[in-house]
Amino acid sequence: MNRKLAHLLEPGLRQYFLCLVIFAMISAYFSVPLAVCELAVVVILYLYFRRSTTRRKRDIIQYMDSLSGSMDSASKDTMLNSPLPMVIFRPDTDEVIWSNERFLQMTGEREHLFDTKLSAAVPSFHPRWLMEGKIECPGEVTVGDRRYLVFGNLVRTEDGKEKSCLATTYWVDITGYSNLAREFYETRPVAAILLLDNYEEIIKNAEENVRAAMLSSINQKLKEWVEPAHGLLIRHDRDRYLFLFEERYLQAFKEEKFSILDSVRQVLGANNVPATLSIGIGQDANSLEELYQYASLSIEMALSRGGDQAIIKNRHSFEFFGGRAKELEKRTKVKSRVMANAMGALIADSSTVFVMGHKYPDLDAFGACAGVAAMARKMNVPCRILKEAGHTPADEMIGRFCALTEYENVMITEQDALLLADPRSLLVVVDTNRPEQVQAETLLDTCGRVVVIDHHRRAATYIANAALNFHEPYASSASELTTELIQYLMDPTDLLRVEAEALMAGIMLDTKNFTMRTGGRTFEAAAFLRRAGADTGELKKLFQNDLKGIIARYDIIRNATLYDNRIAVAAVDHTVGRVTAAQAADELLNLSGIDASFVLFPDESTVFISARSLGSTNVQVILEKLGGGGNAATAGAQVPDTTIQEVTQRLLASIEQYFDDE
Repeated sequence: MNRKLAHLLEPGLRQYFLCLVIFAMISAYFSVPLAVCELAVVVILYLYFRRSTTRRKRDIIQYMDSLSGSMDSASKDTMLNSPLPMVIFRPDTDEVIWSNERFLQMTGEREHLFDTKLSAAVPSFHPRWLMEGKIECPGEVTVGDRRYLVFGNLVRTEDGKEKSCLATTYWVDITGYSNLAREFYETRPVAAILLLDNYEEIIKNAEENVRAAMLSSINQKLKEWVEPAHGLLIRHDRDRYLFLFEERYLQAFKEEKFSILDSVRQVLGANNVPATLSIGIGQDANSLEELYQYASLSIEMALSRGGDQAIIKNRHSFEFFGGRAKELEKRTKVKSRVMANAMGALIADSSTVFVMGHKYPDLDAFGACAGVAAMARKMNVPCRILKEAGHTPADEMIGRFCALTEYENVMITEQDALLLADPRSLLVVVDTNRPEQVQAETLLDTCGRVVVIDHHRRAATYIANAALNFHEPYASSASELTTELIQYLMDPTDLLRVEAEALMAGIMLDTKNFTMRTGGRTFEAAAFLRRAGADTGELKKLFQNDLKGIIARYDIIRNATLYDNRIAVAAVDHTVGRVTAAQAADELLNLSGIDASFVLFPDESTVFISARSLGSTNVQVILEKLGGGGNAATAGAQVPDTTIQEVTQRLLASIEQYFDDE
């Protein structure tokens, strides 16, 4: 064994020393001192070489003995002549100790890899997993056009007082298996549902020939878009298509950011309304049935976020593309009537109705809560509104309700609600659709029947399996949606004046006094509340500020900087009130040329962001990358465990990416 190891460890450098000696002898004809110096250098190098070789032999023999101490000579010989490529190296220094002939052939090295780093021979290999105590490399290692699965182990060695580690690795060629696995993943089916989400609007009042030409143009654009994927496109309804293709083509669609969304938007319908397309894609499912369910969830998510976008759903998460267009108001009230009837039936069949909004509730959240409480009172069902501890923007309005006999014992804490809840309880969540943002997540998990009333665009996390989900991203506010339900269940005289004013205050807050995100139905809801006794003059007092708040607001504005002369970003290094920050963001929109504004401030270890937009810049898409949400004109985010400087850089990067993707 020692002779075989000596042969294997021999680097084959003797011919080089022989050449050096010959050159030194030739130099003697010209200069004897020079020849003597050259010979001395050659001797020193040779002695160093012999010493290092002897030490290397000792290390490898000791290591091989430690690996095969109880093995017979035949077994040792089998190990040395392993059919698998093998290499022994020091993981701390990456220095190669020994390799067999198979490994040399694998790497294309003609000489043994002594005094060489393993990373130089195989750049894609990293031995970190060995140091972590693992025996298998977590991923494939590519060498040339081959792929390998690497196994290995560590052995501790001692040379006197010096301790070190030696690693043995075995390389298994899995190129064929890897190619087969890759082919399997690339040929998995992907299901996509394509929906003309404003079909009714574009064909309304259009003549038959115009309608046919418009739909033909859309079909031609879809055909050209799907053609490179060699898939199957089927139109199975007047506004709905099913597209089946292989997963290998999905990445190309992602890279071109689903350009079909822009192509379809070029088709103009009646009254020059552009056609919009929503795409829901399902991938990485265990069955075709589950794949279609993923696609259905994706298209539902796309519609709940306003349409005109593509969403991909796999077994782990959602992926969003597009979604920059402003939501279009739906003219029909059929859905509101159906939802109102279902809402009334659910309330009537409940023992108790619990209502809550998002954490740190504002006037819109509380106004919607008051509207639900009014519906429950109309049906003689007990209602409880969750009250959050500490100061909130709706405190003044809550105080007005607490003074009423109708609302005695209605405001309760989360703990009291958990004690009162039973299997027939109904929980109504307003002004949010994300479970992590509700006032009492434990109560949400406890109640089996849940209703969601919200106008924010749906995020990747949302309240699933709700008994009723009245979610309309085009609406101005949750108070507007609640008022629409009330119109089908109550008369204006059934509402208390303070309830009507709470709902009106919520609409006024989210529309900035009817100047932002307003539609025809917004004013219809406001007119109903006005008939119910809401006094807009009295509500104006709710939005008044004290001198301290005004000074704080303009101090934030003073710290604002402009990005691309159209985005205002104000970051302050001290805590301010959330209402003050939101008002500062609104105030920044009054600057000439500014289309969107962002206000950042720290509160303990969390950085809060308040964002506003005049419409062309979708602040919800920008803040979504920072874990935030909202809608195109109003959004917010909370980034924990970070600094204001880090969040500012992340925000600017998200803004830059947003405009780069345009």
